[in-house]
Amino acid sequence: MDRFGATIFGCEGLRLSDDEHAFFRDVRPFGFILFARNIESSDQVRALCEELRACVAHHAPILIDQEGGRVQRFRAPLASEFLPPLEQVVAAGENAERAMYVRYRIIAHELLSLGVDANCAPMVDVAHESTHPFLKNRCYGFDSEYVSRIGRAVADGLSDGGVLPVVKHIPGHGRAVVDSHFDLPTVAAPISELDADFAPFKALNDLPMGMTAHLVYEAIDDAPATTSAKMMRMIRDDIGFGGLIMTDDINMKALKGSLGALSRVSLDAGCDVILHCNGDFAEMQEVAQASGEMTDAAQTRAEAALAARKSPDTVDIEALSAELKAF
Repeated sequence: MDRFGATIFGCEGLRLSDDEHAFFRDVRPFGFILFARNIESSDQVRALCEELRACVAHHAPILIDQEGGRVQRFRAPLASEFLPPLEQVVAAGENAERAMYVRYRIIAHELLSLGVDANCAPMVDVAHESTHPFLKNRCYGFDSEYVSRIGRAVADGLSDGGVLPVVKHIPGHGRAVVDSHFDLPTVAAPISELDADFAPFKALNDLPMGMTAHLVYEAIDDAPATTSAKMMRMIRDDIGFGGLIMTDDINMKALKGSLGALSRVSLDAGCDVILHCNGDFAEMQEVAQASGEMTDAAQTRAEAALAARKSPDTVDIEALSAELKAF
């Protein structure tokens, strides 16, 4: 298999420009990610997904953030509307694992029907009372063992529906009291207290793909996890995550520096692939030039992730939807 570029890119609009088509053909990003700006109709989304994959001449994974609640790129009538995850879990009570499996099995069915085959979920950050509102109701709970069980149900629902799960935000974002889209969260807790935050990622360390957290754990390093070799070694060795590690969006304001420099330092720290989301053409060129092709190890993990895609099992989606409403 030809070597992938060490990138996952967004694109600007509803269809590719000639410049985007030529650029993606030349740099061969591993995958792509869609946002609301890329979504108009089901036929248009399917055509865009086909166009993206044709550029790179492989069945590139096309990612999306389809958690439900605030973070849901496909909206009605293209997809079902869901409660925020924490509200769904609370409402389902003792049936929460089943409810979340069903919810994400429905999401997988809807995504795959539109050409999207990877979802940035489960999000197994353990919530705390102080967790910033940008994250809190996207979490599954306040107990690491419980969050691990819900996370597994989410991952299984996606995988059984033919969609790759992307676990996030490794090694845990729940202690963030600022929004990493705009500021760099810093966690001062001792390592002994962080074990509970890391536990869900250990429990799900067999998943094919994961996304980093842009935050500092002072007990481990003074650099953000995405750019920290110490943190990456901990993720690989202590958490035991063996899948493909992608950065969270390299353009988030938690990280300071040029996009090229941030991309290079993240890869050198141990990330496998750089995620760049906003579709800005000049920025993508800078990121691609700095990132280059995947390393041998990253390529192996990328191929393993692609091989983890399953044919969806046969289910009655109407029956699942009725079951979910009953919880």
